[in-house]
Amino acid sequence: MTDLQMPAARDLGWALKPVSSSHFDIHQKDNGQFCVVLNHAVLRDVSAEMIAWWFQNFPRLKVRLRDVPGYEGEQVPGYWLWHPIDHHSAELLGALGPGGVAKAGCYIRIREAMQYDRYGWKYPVDNKLKVFYVGPDGWAMGKTLPLIGSVMMLRINFNDLFEDGQHVGVHYHYEVVIGATGNNAVARFINNRIAREFGPEFFAAWHRHNVIEVGTFENFLPALFAQKGDLSTLEYARDMNSDLSSPDSQRGHDRALFETRLRGYMNTDTPYQFQRYLGASFL
Repeated sequence: MTDLQMPAARDLGWALKPVSSSHFDIHQKDNGQFCVVLNHAVLRDVSAEMIAWWFQNFPRLKVRLRDVPGYEGEQVPGYWLWHPIDHHSAELLGALGPGGVAKAGCYIRIREAMQYDRYGWKYPVDNKLKVFYVGPDGWAMGKTLPLIGSVMMLRINFNDLFEDGQHVGVHYHYEVVIGATGNNAVARFINNRIAREFGPEFFAAWHRHNVIEVGTFENFLPALFAQKGDLSTLEYARDMNSDLSSPDSQRGHDRALFETRLRGYMNTDTPYQFQRYLGASFL
Protein backbone atom coordinates (compact mmCIF):
# COMPACT_ATOMS: atom_id res chain seq x y z
CA MET A 1 0.00 0.00 0.00
CA THR A 2 1.05 3.65 -0.32
CA ASP A 3 0.51 7.01 1.35
CA LEU A 4 0.17 8.71 -2.04
CA GLN A 5 -3.09 10.49 -2.82
CA MET A 6 -4.34 10.03 -6.38
CA PRO A 7 -5.61 13.25 -7.97
CA ALA A 8 -9.27 13.38 -8.95
CA ALA A 9 -10.02 11.73 -12.29
CA ARG A 10 -10.12 14.05 -15.28
CA ASP A 11 -13.38 14.04 -17.27
CA LEU A 12 -11.88 14.95 -20.62
CA GLY A 13 -14.78 13.74 -22.71
CA TRP A 14 -12.73 11.05 -24.42
CA ALA A 15 -13.85 7.62 -25.63
CA LEU A 16 -11.21 5.40 -24.03
CA LYS A 17 -9.94 2.44 -26.00
CA PRO A 18 -11.08 -1.03 -24.87
CA VAL A 19 -8.70 -3.95 -24.37
CA SER A 20 -10.34 -5.58 -27.41
CA SER A 21 -8.42 -3.05 -29.52
CA SER A 22 -5.14 -4.82 -28.74
CA HIS A 23 -3.28 -8.14 -28.91
CA PHE A 24 -1.89 -9.17 -25.53
CA ASP A 25 -0.32 -12.20 -23.87
CA ILE A 26 2.08 -13.20 -21.08
CA HIS A 27 4.56 -16.04 -21.34
CA GLN A 28 6.07 -17.34 -18.09
CA LYS A 29 9.25 -19.39 -18.08
CA ASP A 30 10.17 -22.27 -15.78
CA ASN A 31 12.53 -20.09 -13.71
CA GLY A 32 9.79 -17.55 -12.94
CA GLN A 33 10.94 -15.04 -15.54
CA PHE A 34 8.13 -13.83 -17.79
CA CYS A 35 7.60 -11.85 -20.97
CA VAL A 36 4.71 -9.57 -21.94
CA VAL A 37 3.78 -8.64 -25.50
CA LEU A 38 1.19 -5.93 -26.20
CA ASN A 39 0.39 -4.80 -29.73
CA HIS A 40 -1.90 -1.76 -29.98
CA ALA A 41 -4.40 -0.66 -32.58
CA VAL A 42 -3.25 1.96 -35.07
CA LEU A 43 -2.89 5.37 -33.42
CA ARG A 44 -4.81 7.71 -35.70
CA ASP A 45 -3.86 11.35 -36.36
CA VAL A 46 -0.57 10.76 -34.54
CA SER A 47 2.97 10.58 -35.92
CA ALA A 48 6.12 8.87 -34.65
CA GLU A 49 7.71 12.33 -34.37
CA MET A 50 4.98 13.38 -31.93
CA ILE A 51 5.47 10.31 -29.74
CA ALA A 52 9.26 10.69 -29.72
CA TRP A 53 8.82 14.33 -28.64
CA TRP A 54 6.44 13.22 -25.88
CA PHE A 55 8.85 10.70 -24.41
CA GLN A 56 11.67 13.21 -24.37
CA ASN A 57 9.56 15.82 -22.60
CA PHE A 58 6.47 14.49 -20.82
CA PRO A 59 7.69 14.45 -17.18
CA ARG A 60 8.50 18.18 -17.33
CA LEU A 61 5.38 19.43 -19.14
CA LYS A 62 2.68 21.54 -17.50
CA VAL A 63 -0.66 22.03 -19.25
CA ARG A 64 -3.46 24.46 -18.44
CA LEU A 65 -6.87 22.77 -18.68
CA ARG A 66 -9.40 25.30 -19.97
CA ASP A 67 -12.72 23.50 -19.54
CA VAL A 68 -12.20 20.17 -17.74
CA PRO A 69 -14.74 19.91 -14.88
CA GLY A 70 -13.05 20.44 -11.54
CA TYR A 71 -9.85 21.65 -13.21
CA GLU A 72 -11.07 24.76 -15.05
CA GLY A 73 -8.11 27.07 -15.63
CA GLU A 74 -5.78 24.89 -13.58
CA GLN A 75 -2.25 24.06 -14.69
CA VAL A 76 -1.55 20.35 -14.20
CA PRO A 77 1.24 17.91 -15.07
CA GLY A 78 1.11 16.84 -18.69
CA TYR A 79 1.36 13.30 -17.31
CA TRP A 80 -2.24 13.64 -16.12
CA LEU A 81 -3.47 13.88 -19.71
CA TRP A 82 -1.74 10.63 -20.64
CA HIS A 83 -4.21 8.74 -18.45
CA PRO A 84 -7.37 10.34 -17.00
CA ILE A 85 -7.46 8.05 -13.93
CA ASP A 86 -4.29 6.10 -13.10
CA HIS A 87 -1.44 8.65 -13.21
CA HIS A 88 0.02 10.39 -10.18
CA SER A 89 3.42 11.81 -11.17
CA ALA A 90 6.56 11.36 -13.26
CA GLU A 91 9.99 12.93 -12.79
CA LEU A 92 13.26 12.86 -14.74
CA LEU A 93 16.45 12.52 -12.69
CA GLY A 94 20.17 12.42 -13.32
CA ALA A 95 22.04 13.61 -16.42
CA LEU A 96 19.50 15.09 -18.83
CA GLY A 97 19.72 16.39 -22.36
CA PRO A 98 19.63 20.06 -23.44
CA GLY A 99 16.72 21.89 -21.85
CA GLY A 100 16.08 19.05 -19.42
CA VAL A 101 14.86 16.44 -21.90
CA ALA A 102 15.21 12.71 -21.36
CA LYS A 103 18.25 10.95 -22.76
CA ALA A 104 19.77 7.49 -22.43
CA GLY A 105 21.45 7.16 -19.05
CA CYS A 106 19.05 9.33 -17.09
CA TYR A 107 16.44 8.02 -14.66
CA ILE A 108 12.69 8.36 -14.47
CA ARG A 109 10.56 8.02 -11.36
CA ILE A 110 6.99 7.00 -12.06
CA ARG A 111 4.06 6.91 -9.64
CA GLU A 112 0.79 5.40 -10.84
CA ALA A 113 -1.70 2.62 -10.14
CA MET A 114 -3.04 -0.02 -12.49
CA GLN A 115 -6.80 0.36 -13.00
CA TYR A 116 -7.17 2.70 -10.03
CA ASP A 117 -10.90 3.05 -10.69
CA ARG A 118 -11.33 -0.70 -10.08
CA TYR A 119 -8.56 -1.65 -7.67
CA GLY A 120 -7.39 1.51 -5.93
CA TRP A 121 -3.75 1.06 -4.89
CA LYS A 122 -3.76 -2.75 -5.20
CA TYR A 123 -1.32 -2.57 -8.14
CA PRO A 124 0.87 0.49 -7.45
CA VAL A 125 4.00 1.70 -9.20
CA ASP A 126 6.47 3.88 -7.33
CA ASN A 127 9.81 3.13 -8.95
CA LYS A 128 12.94 4.77 -10.28
CA LEU A 129 14.00 3.19 -13.57
CA LYS A 130 17.03 3.82 -15.73
CA VAL A 131 16.35 5.02 -19.26
CA PHE A 132 18.34 2.87 -21.69
CA TYR A 133 17.06 4.07 -25.05
CA VAL A 134 15.51 7.30 -26.31
CA GLY A 135 15.08 7.49 -30.05
CA PRO A 136 12.83 8.41 -32.98
CA ASP A 137 11.41 4.88 -32.95
CA GLY A 138 11.13 3.92 -29.29
CA TRP A 139 11.92 4.08 -25.61
CA ALA A 140 13.41 1.59 -23.13
CA MET A 141 13.61 1.74 -19.35
CA GLY A 142 14.35 -0.82 -16.68
CA LYS A 143 16.59 -2.16 -13.93
CA THR A 144 19.82 -4.09 -13.77
CA LEU A 145 21.66 -5.68 -10.82
CA PRO A 146 25.44 -6.00 -10.38
CA LEU A 147 26.71 -9.46 -11.39
CA ILE A 148 23.17 -10.41 -12.47
CA GLY A 149 22.37 -8.11 -15.37
CA SER A 150 18.89 -7.10 -16.45
CA VAL A 151 16.00 -7.94 -14.13
CA MET A 152 13.34 -5.68 -15.68
CA MET A 153 13.08 -4.03 -19.08
CA LEU A 154 10.20 -2.23 -20.74
CA ARG A 155 10.70 -1.61 -24.46
CA ILE A 156 8.35 0.50 -26.56
CA ASN A 157 8.58 0.44 -30.36
CA PHE A 158 6.70 2.73 -32.73
CA ASN A 159 6.77 3.69 -36.39
CA ASP A 160 4.70 5.58 -38.95
CA LEU A 161 2.22 3.68 -41.11
CA PHE A 162 1.35 4.53 -44.69
CA GLU A 163 -1.33 3.33 -47.11
CA ASP A 164 -1.13 4.29 -50.78
CA GLY A 165 1.48 6.88 -49.89
CA GLN A 166 -0.74 8.51 -47.25
CA HIS A 167 0.16 8.63 -43.56
CA VAL A 168 -2.53 6.79 -41.57
CA GLY A 169 -1.09 6.75 -38.08
CA VAL A 170 1.42 4.95 -35.86
CA HIS A 171 2.05 1.32 -35.01
CA TYR A 172 2.82 1.12 -31.26
CA HIS A 173 4.22 -2.13 -29.90
CA TYR A 174 5.19 -2.81 -26.26
CA GLU A 175 7.30 -5.64 -24.81
CA VAL A 176 8.24 -6.23 -21.17
CA VAL A 177 10.68 -8.75 -19.71
CA ILE A 178 10.63 -9.30 -15.95
CA GLY A 179 13.15 -11.37 -13.98
CA ALA A 180 16.71 -12.64 -14.14
CA THR A 181 17.88 -14.96 -16.91
CA GLY A 182 19.15 -18.43 -16.04
CA ASN A 183 17.75 -21.57 -14.49
CA ASN A 184 19.64 -21.44 -11.21
CA ALA A 185 18.83 -20.82 -7.55
CA VAL A 186 19.86 -17.14 -7.65
CA ALA A 187 17.71 -16.37 -10.69
CA ARG A 188 14.71 -18.20 -9.25
CA PHE A 189 15.07 -16.36 -5.93
CA ILE A 190 15.24 -12.97 -7.67
CA ASN A 191 12.30 -13.79 -9.91
CA ASN A 192 10.13 -14.90 -7.01
CA ARG A 193 10.89 -11.65 -5.17
CA ILE A 194 10.12 -9.46 -8.21
CA ALA A 195 6.90 -11.36 -8.94
CA ARG A 196 5.49 -10.35 -5.55
CA GLU A 197 5.25 -6.80 -6.85
CA PHE A 198 5.31 -7.11 -10.64
CA GLY A 199 3.99 -10.57 -11.42
CA PRO A 200 1.62 -11.79 -14.13
CA GLU A 201 -1.40 -10.67 -12.07
CA PHE A 202 -0.02 -7.13 -12.02
CA PHE A 203 0.50 -7.15 -15.78
CA ALA A 204 -2.98 -8.51 -16.42
CA ALA A 205 -4.21 -5.31 -14.74
CA TRP A 206 -1.55 -3.30 -16.60
CA HIS A 207 -3.07 -4.43 -19.90
CA ARG A 208 -6.15 -2.21 -19.59
CA HIS A 209 -4.09 0.59 -18.07
CA ASN A 210 -1.71 0.68 -21.02
CA VAL A 211 -4.39 0.36 -23.69
CA ILE A 212 -6.11 3.43 -22.24
CA GLU A 213 -2.81 5.27 -21.78
CA VAL A 214 -1.55 4.75 -25.31
CA GLY A 215 -4.99 5.34 -26.82
CA THR A 216 -5.19 8.83 -25.32
CA PHE A 217 -2.37 9.94 -27.63
CA GLU A 218 -5.07 10.30 -30.29
CA ASN A 219 -6.96 12.75 -28.08
CA PHE A 220 -4.37 15.19 -26.75
CA LEU A 221 -0.98 14.71 -28.40
CA PRO A 222 -1.60 16.47 -31.74
CA ALA A 223 -2.86 19.55 -29.86
CA LEU A 224 0.14 19.69 -27.50
CA PHE A 225 2.67 18.98 -30.25
CA ALA A 226 1.28 21.92 -32.23
CA GLN A 227 2.19 24.15 -29.25
CA LYS A 228 5.71 22.77 -28.70
CA GLY A 229 7.34 26.06 -29.70
CA ASP A 230 6.58 27.49 -26.25
CA LEU A 231 6.23 24.89 -23.51
CA SER A 232 5.41 27.57 -20.92
CA THR A 233 1.97 28.22 -22.42
CA LEU A 234 0.67 24.71 -23.16
CA GLU A 235 -3.08 24.36 -22.81
CA TYR A 236 -5.81 21.87 -23.57
CA ALA A 237 -9.54 22.25 -24.11
CA ARG A 238 -12.15 19.72 -25.13
CA ASP A 239 -12.60 21.29 -28.57
CA MET A 240 -8.94 20.43 -29.29
CA ASN A 241 -9.78 16.72 -29.27
CA SER A 242 -9.24 15.00 -32.61
CA ASP A 243 -12.48 14.34 -34.48
CA LEU A 244 -12.20 10.56 -34.74
CA SER A 245 -14.71 7.74 -34.88
CA SER A 246 -15.28 5.53 -31.84
CA PRO A 247 -12.32 3.24 -31.05
CA ASP A 248 -14.64 0.37 -30.10
CA SER A 249 -14.30 -1.33 -33.47
CA GLN A 250 -10.51 -1.09 -33.59
CA ARG A 251 -8.35 -4.19 -33.27
CA GLY A 252 -4.65 -4.71 -32.66
CA HIS A 253 -2.44 -3.95 -35.63
CA ASP A 254 -0.42 -6.70 -37.32
CA ARG A 255 -1.41 -9.85 -35.47
CA ALA A 256 1.22 -11.83 -37.38
CA LEU A 257 3.97 -9.69 -35.84
CA PHE A 258 2.43 -10.10 -32.39
CA GLU A 259 2.39 -13.89 -32.74
CA THR A 260 5.94 -13.96 -34.10
CA ARG A 261 7.27 -11.94 -31.19
CA LEU A 262 5.37 -13.98 -28.61
CA ARG A 263 6.63 -17.22 -30.15
CA GLY A 264 10.15 -15.81 -30.09
CA TYR A 265 9.94 -15.27 -26.34
CA MET A 266 8.61 -18.78 -25.88
CA ASN A 267 11.57 -20.25 -27.76
CA THR A 268 14.45 -18.19 -26.37
CA ASP A 269 16.53 -18.73 -23.25
CA THR A 270 17.80 -15.14 -23.42
CA PRO A 271 14.72 -12.88 -23.52
CA TYR A 272 16.61 -9.62 -23.06
CA GLN A 273 18.70 -10.32 -26.13
CA PHE A 274 15.57 -11.15 -28.11
CA GLN A 275 13.92 -7.96 -26.86
CA ARG A 276 16.77 -5.83 -28.29
CA TYR A 277 16.07 -3.00 -25.91
CA LEU A 278 19.31 -1.12 -26.61
CA GLY A 279 19.09 -0.95 -30.39
CA ALA A 280 16.86 0.66 -32.95
CA SER A 281 13.33 -0.69 -33.25
CA PHE A 282 12.77 -3.94 -35.11
CA LEU A 283 9.55 -2.57 -36.62
